[in-house]
Amino acid sequence: MKPKIVVIGGSGLIGAMVVEKLKQKGNDAVAAPLDTAVYTMSGEGSDGALAGAEVVVDVASAPSFEDQAGWDFFQIVGENLAAAEVADAINFFRTAHENLAAAELAAGVKHHVALSVVGTERLQDLAYFRAKLMQENMIKGSPVPHTIIRASLFFEWIRPIAQAGTDGDTVRVSHALFHPVAADDVASTVAEVALDAPRNGTVEIAGPDKFYVDELVAKVLEHDKDPRNVIMGDPGGLFYGIQLDDQSLMPGRDARLGPTTVDWWLTH
Repeated sequence: MKPKIVVIGGSGLIGAMVVEKLKQKGNDAVAAPLDTAVYTMSGEGSDGALAGAEVVVDVASAPSFEDQAGWDFFQIVGENLAAAEVADAINFFRTAHENLAAAELAAGVKHHVALSVVGTERLQDLAYFRAKLMQENMIKGSPVPHTIIRASLFFEWIRPIAQAGTDGDTVRVSHALFHPVAADDVASTVAEVALDAPRNGTVEIAGPDKFYVDELVAKVLEHDKDPRNVIMGDPGGLFYGIQLDDQSLMPGRDARLGPTTVDWWLTH
């Protein structure tokens, strides 16, 4: 009998793909969207939601400030938030994970799989990454066996990065190296790891090719026939308000490499 796998954030981009990939392999995978009681500040009802689960996959982010559900990466990565809002964000991560860890222990969960981001420890000037690093450390401190998956930035984030750097008809973004990956390849890795034994460590996933951020932004906008002009090699180009170097977003040499290329992704 295959184990029950609960995917928190299972209605989101990655979560829905993870659930589908697990089901295609005949696994008992259950999506737990953030508006259920599984991942809340109160934690009420989470024990029941995890009943019978042997594996919990957490691909959720933090909540929005408006509705406490599904917090978009690009709403929170910048530092244009009030200090109280940043504190609320970090407090959500802390309290939600404490409640989830307690529910996992009560349910006898044997493997906690969490999705994080390559470079988290190097991007601590951004509130989102401070919260994610705190979450990673809490996972490591829990008695529930775990595997943390750090993914490079998704191809799907290139257009929002361009938008964040747009001023009129000009786009100014970082000229730093990165190793972006298709969301589908990330979902495949998450599903595979969920079926493996816990590593009590970290796995990284990246795409097959390296780019400079401005280079790939320009490539995607050109494909879109977008008339905006990307300033190439701009020393003042930023990533959501901070300076990057060529190590900030790069995975380690042992990272798994997904097969999907940018060219294939753009045409499919």
